[in-house]
Parts: sequence; structure tokens; C-alpha cells
Amino acid sequence: MNTDTTIQTHKIPWNKGKLVGQKMPLKLKEIWAIRIRLQLAHQVRELALFNLAIDSKLRGCDLVELQVRDIAHGGQVLQRAIVMQRKTHRPVQFEITEQTRETVAAWIARAQLKPEQFLFPSRIHASPHISARQYAKIVDQWVTSIGLDHNAYGTHTMRRTKATLIYRRTKIFGRFNCCLAISNWKAL
Repeated sequence: MNTDTTIQTHKIPWNKGKLVGQKMPLKLKEIWAIRIRLQLAHQVRELALFNLAIDSKLRGCDLVELQVRDIAHGGQVLQRAIVMQRKTHRPVQFEITEQTRETVAAWIARAQLKPEQFLFPSRIHASPHISARQYAKIVDQWVTSIGLDHNAYGTHTMRRTKATLIYRRTKIFGRFNCCLAISNWKAL
């Protein structure tokens, strides 16, 4: 009889100890906390990325692939932009608030970007723009910088934030009514 002990390997579930499900949207005070930290640190690119992520409600993959010509013409950032979504292949229109237009214009000027260039170019020469993974790491840095748990927030947080804030303020639901509320909402 063999008295050797056999070690059984148990598979650990991929989600053990992790928060899964929908990521939480940011609250207004958290948005301003991140903005102020980025402004104080003079991080123009990150501030432009943050503001545009909130305003555009784009998926991370679509946000990082934005080109200058998608949101700016003749040196001026547009009030509204239309972008083709990669996942759904449908156009999406979004309003760019004045604060976001100013930060994006400052970023374009500082980086000396041309219309055919990506708005957020990669610092790695092999990649033309930052990757969705790099964007996710940047979002993690933003939320941890104000003391939030990075596991509870992610790139989809940026997408959900503005719509959630508009809904909480107006209690309007539905695509048409929400679009009206977005076009009239200037608080962010």
C-alpha cells in the first residue's frame, strides 16, 4: 500500500476576490477631484483624455483611436463630433463642453499634432496611439490618486459617468429625452 500523500490541485476561480459586474460611475466631486489633481500636476494630455472620456461616452478602444480631425477643424475643437464606433459600426454624436475643448486645444498645441495624427499618440514608436490597456492603467491611476479602489472603477466608468449624472439631475430616461438633456447640460 502506498502511503504517499497526493496533492490535489484545485482550480481557483478567475474572479475569486475580485469585484465583477458593472463598474461604478464617478460622482461629480470625484470628477472635480481628478481634474484638479491633473491641473495642479500640469498633465495636459491626461486632462484632455479625462475630459474627453467623460464628454464623449466612447468605449476605450474608440477613444484611444480618435484622430485630431475627428474633433477639430482649422485649429478649433468642435462643439459636437461624430465618430464611427468600432464595435457596432454605427456613428455616435457627442457634445464637447467648453472646458474639454480648451484642454484638448491646449493638448493639440502642446503636442503639435496634425489633423491626420492620433489625438493621443503612443510614446512607443511601434504603436501609433495609446492602447486600450494603457488607457485602463491611466484610469486606474486617476481613481487611486483620489483614494478610490481601482477595482471598482474602470474604463467603462468614464463611459457611464456623464449619462448617470444627467439622469440623476433630470430623472429623464429614454434616448430622445436623454439627448435633449445632454445638449442642454453645461455643468460638466
